[in-house]
Amino acid sequence: MQIDVPTLSVVIGSAAIDSINPCAIGVLILMVSVVLGGKGSMRKLLFLGGLYIFAIFVTYLLAGLGLIYFLASVPLFVAEYLALIVGGFVILAGLLEIKDFYWYGQGFSLQIPPYFAEKIHQYSKNVTVPGVILLGMFIAGVELPCTGAPYLAIITLLSLNFDAYAFLLLVIYNIIFVLPLVAILVLVATGMKVEKIKSWKQANKSYMRFAIGLMLVALGWLLILIANGTINFG
Repeated sequence: MQIDVPTLSVVIGSAAIDSINPCAIGVLILMVSVVLGGKGSMRKLLFLGGLYIFAIFVTYLLAGLGLIYFLASVPLFVAEYLALIVGGFVILAGLLEIKDFYWYGQGFSLQIPPYFAEKIHQYSKNVTVPGVILLGMFIAGVELPCTGAPYLAIITLLSLNFDAYAFLLLVIYNIIFVLPLVAILVLVATGMKVEKIKSWKQANKSYMRFAIGLMLVALGWLLILIANGTINFG
């Protein structure tokens, strides 16, 4: 299996930016608070937190495979136009994220609708095994159309030549995507206060949006250049 370093770099960079997802992180923090507030053991916390992260990982991976299968099934000339459209959408999403860094709350934003946000808040308090699994699946399902522009760009890129190596890249993307959630869970398990993590998230939320915005603009242009043949990663 030949390693395509440029494509690997793009996948890792995009996944790293996409992983600083305020919603998934916020829900995990809320769930941790509920478990610890209910005097749950650290073992229970690690088990439920692990299930939540695994549910997000599996749902995101399966969604990616489904979209790749769809894109791979359309004719090549249609796929090229779709790649151009997706590239334009990704750039627009990036500009919206950058806009929110300066003028958050003004105009349209890429965020989970209030109805779903309220549902997520309610589901986060159901810390049973089925409840946590469904919560992870729900989070992944809601995030994908709202904040999944980096993932959509990578899926479109990989669908242009999907093989065993591309599948491996998709798995790597999703592993990196959930790494911050794993890190937070480990930090809480080793003694860090939930309030400290929550304060860090609130203080850096705008910078997360700015970093995501810059990455999306660059990723969108890259996808357009690949689709029109200007750049060829092989």
